[in-house]
Amino acid sequence: MSKALDRLSKSPFTRLIEEAMLPRRFQQPTFIVYNGKTNPIQHVSQFNQMMAVHSKNEALMCKVFSSSLGPVAMRRFNSLRANSINSYRQLTQAFGSCFVTNSKPPRSMSTLLSLFMHDGETLKAYSDKYWEVYNDLEGKYDDVAINTFKNGLPMGHGLRKSLTGKPATSVRQLMDRIDKYKRVEEDLL
Repeated sequence: MSKALDRLSKSPFTRLIEEAMLPRRFQQPTFIVYNGKTNPIQHVSQFNQMMAVHSKNEALMCKVFSSSLGPVAMRRFNSLRANSINSYRQLTQAFGSCFVTNSKPPRSMSTLLSLFMHDGETLKAYSDKYWEVYNDLEGKYDDVAINTFKNGLPMGHGLRKSLTGKPATSVRQLMDRIDKYKRVEEDLL
């Protein structure tokens, strides 16, 4: 046990970071704690947003980062070699490499194009699945989104007929139409 405690007492930060003074009136924000299972890039992005006012203070960014980590991530943080981190960038790269398998690559357009509503699937389930994929795409594909959603609906579906007769001109308009049809579907259940 004493070896484990000894390891915890050694900082992964270089002396320059360790000895840096924190701002006098610094109030630490309340962070979303990283659980070791979600995307590390999103976590660093959220941390950066919460610390944006202090982003130029390398030492502060490094010292505070560990307070945004949950138990699993803290174990990884504590296993970093002593005196091995000399910048915030180096810290976030080390963090990212520990949890790289949790990074989710953006989905391709082909994933969106292959979606369709299955027999017995509700409009709500289909639209939830569709918008999840759409939100993971890199880029803006509103025209494609409108057309592929419509083409994924069964031929006789009322919403497909409606979108053929009067096409949606924006994703927002499509979502509003979907919501109307979902309410009708829910009333029938």
